[in-house]
Amino acid sequence: MSDNQFEATILVVDDEIKNSKLLEALLAPRGYRIFKAFNGLEAVEQARKQRPDLILLDVNMPVMDGYEACRTLKADPETNLIPVIFMTALSLVEDRVKGLEAGADDFLTKPVNREELMARIRSSIRQKKSLDQRINALQKAQENLAKFVPEQIQRRIAKNPVSPDLAQKQQDISVLFVDISGYTELSEGLSREHVNFIVESLFSSFMDLIGTKGGEVVATAGDGMMVLFLDADPIRNAQSAVQTALDLLDITKKLDAQPDVLSVFEDTRKPINVHIGVNSGEATVGPVRFEGSIGAHWTYTAVGSTVNVASRIAASAQAGTALISEETARRTGGLFSLKEVGPRTFKNVSQAITIHEVLGQLGAGVKG
Repeated sequence: MSDNQFEATILVVDDEIKNSKLLEALLAPRGYRIFKAFNGLEAVEQARKQRPDLILLDVNMPVMDGYEACRTLKADPETNLIPVIFMTALSLVEDRVKGLEAGADDFLTKPVNREELMARIRSSIRQKKSLDQRINALQKAQENLAKFVPEQIQRRIAKNPVSPDLAQKQQDISVLFVDISGYTELSEGLSREHVNFIVESLFSSFMDLIGTKGGEVVATAGDGMMVLFLDADPIRNAQSAVQTALDLLDITKKLDAQPDVLSVFEDTRKPINVHIGVNSGEATVGPVRFEGSIGAHWTYTAVGSTVNVASRIAASAQAGTALISEETARRTGGLFSLKEVGPRTFKNVSQAITIHEVLGQLGAGVKG
């Protein structure tokens, strides 16, 4: 196996210029790209900048010795996986122990045998490349999994990867359901590709908007989307949810006004609309596990009567309208123009709930 098959970058660190030149003369013809540093501090700076595949590190150097440089490199998450081979005239056992305790991956005593040096370099780089491949594979898997994991879960795991706080909690929230009006008719009158295009166009625009308003999309199902507002301030949650509802209606109108975007039912020009329901109150929020005979499925959501009522309100809304509960209306503090629709009774809800239609903003709109 030739050296060129292990072509890589090596940082050579030695305060003796002649030693650096000798190593460069040995390694460069074999396909290795060489960077040089002449003290420990320079080694740390170069390693962070160049990210070499291997560091050949002297011990006795000015400014910062090799031991301290190695400890610094191994303590930095950006450089701690770069293998370090100490090359030094120190040959006592305690010197080797000190080097290994500093984090060195290997230890060679000067004068170094050329064949042994090349073998150690090849072995270290081979292990580094294998580790890089595994890390890259894990990162790609993580990126793909992240597509299906709610932002709330990702943030909690990133905050505490070892023991993330994923327990269910009772929390005051606002819940928004948005559904595409006449979805069954769309599905019957258009091709599957066309319907998918409409849903993806709408929901992609919705996702961007919802994120800016502090909402969390926790579920989508064909023509519908469930959004949670989980701010610690219940008033802000309600105001953000109602403002989001108005903005979603506005986005839908703008998209529908562009024939090239949705182009639905060209002959009759039936508009694309959505209908929305919002409710506020206590709910159980967190991960939910569904266990079946073929395995378990996890989702992050909210459950409880607050959520059920929001869903029922959305289902009762007409195309192009947003309806909110009395509780949500109370929390908006006169920021929106509302029209009382009246009390409505919903399945599995014991008491009638007064519903309001959101007509628009009043004054400056949502604060903060």
